[in-house]
Amino acid sequence: MLIDADIADANLTRWQRRCDEAGIANRPHIKTHRSIAWALRQIELGAAGITVQTVGEGEVMVGAGISDILLTSNTLGAAKLARLGALAARCDLASVSDSVAVVDALAGSARAAGARIRILIECDTGGGRCGLSEPDAIVDLARYVAAAEGLTFGGLMTYPAAGTRRKSAQALEATIAALRAASFEPAVISTGGSPDMWSDEGLEPVTEYRAGTYIYNDRSLISRGTASLDQCAMTVLATVVSRPTPDRAIIDAGSKALTSDLLGLQGYGMLIGLPDAVIYQLNEEHGLIDVSKCETRPEVGDRVRILPNHTCVVSNLFDRMLVVRGGKLLGTLPVDARGRSN
Repeated sequence: MLIDADIADANLTRWQRRCDEAGIANRPHIKTHRSIAWALRQIELGAAGITVQTVGEGEVMVGAGISDILLTSNTLGAAKLARLGALAARCDLASVSDSVAVVDALAGSARAAGARIRILIECDTGGGRCGLSEPDAIVDLARYVAAAEGLTFGGLMTYPAAGTRRKSAQALEATIAALRAASFEPAVISTGGSPDMWSDEGLEPVTEYRAGTYIYNDRSLISRGTASLDQCAMTVLATVVSRPTPDRAIIDAGSKALTSDLLGLQGYGMLIGLPDAVIYQLNEEHGLIDVSKCETRPEVGDRVRILPNHTCVVSNLFDRMLVVRGGKLLGTLPVDARGRSN
């Protein structure tokens, strides 16, 4: 896994400037890079805090001194809740909930650790994932959170489907109005999604934005018009290990190096400099490439660079990243939160 340091840093700087100009807090999602060094760089540039998806990711980042964390998944299970409480005792922790059962679990976790957790109620604003959709139900849950020892009602969190942020904003505005009518002021209105990050549409009620993929960008974001190829910082370096037929090349990168996510694209990544090549199949350790339409076809021993479809998954497949600049290796960085899936 190669990361171009200049491209990644330019991506971070450009997005922080965008958030500053829009007057919204930047709370980047570290599930893309899973790296302490990059998370600290995001905070250095002005991020208000970070977003994590698992308790384990939070533990890694708090261990590095990061103190403002939002955990965007419902947490259940005695062992995991004990770890969550311990985490809350070490940082300013916000978490999400969309049910009484999860609120009770989080309150018990906070009390046992002598800590306090801010709760953002997760709203389904059209994405069809977790979250409540009816304003009255959200108000009822806010009342329940406010009455729970160890918890503080902090606001709302949503993840709208790509291209639906206007619809999401309307749903959020209706919920905010209902909360205010019930004497609740949601301090935080958190939204996210890299595909729509450069659009102003539907940002009116938003106070913070969670984006992750933007640090590296990938083939899926190019297809959505969110990024260009020269803004993509991650590639996977592979070697052609077989040319069994004139039209087929085999590389030593399969599903354990490239994501199997297609995301509506043809092939499992794009070969830099060989746009007509198609990685049409992945085995665990090998990728099969159709080179029949290529003017120049790679030979055994040639190295190729592949732009992944989805960077977030690829980061979690490697123990370390090789950091490059101008085609030269600068050094390596650990993927600190690799495998911290719970």
